[in-house]
Amino acid sequence: MGFTLFQRDHCPLCDQALDLLAQARLPEFETVWIDDDAVLEVAYGTRVPVLRCDADGRELDWPFSVAALQAFLAG
Repeated sequence: MGFTLFQRDHCPLCDQALDLLAQARLPEFETVWIDDDAVLEVAYGTRVPVLRCDADGRELDWPFSVAALQAFLAG
């Protein structure tokens, strides 16, 4: 199962999310930068960072905790 993290450049919240992803031992994930994409900016602009499960489209919006990440990963 793959995951995508939507984030921005120079985003302190995104940096915090990356720390939590490491603590939760998230398997490999793709990073998508929304800054230069108008469609993604509309979809995620006020929500980043957002973690999406590529298999089923579920999304976990910020703020989240390690416990919330682990529950999300468990499905």
